[in-house]
Amino acid sequence: MSPKTALEDTLREILVADLYVDVPAEGIQPDDSLQETLGLDSLGFVELRARCEQQFGVAISDTDFTPVNFRSISTIADFVVRRQAGN
Repeated sequence: MSPKTALEDTLREILVADLYVDVPAEGIQPDDSLQETLGLDSLGFVELRARCEQQFGVAISDTDFTPVNFRSISTIADFVVRRQAGN
């Protein structure tokens, strides 16, 4: 399993267990829109940011907390991989 795939699986679990997304983890696709497809609201995004910082040990600045980085679990996983690599 690639590091990105492992991150995506963890993000699915966070969305279902901690943020109460109504879609089962196995039903969430990597490119599903967190807002449009899964219904995540602004408070949910703030909580997701905090959970990512805790779970993955990365700091997410306001500059990084954008729709580009937080559109889907795939974009979040890409961002975390880059951040963990020091980029």
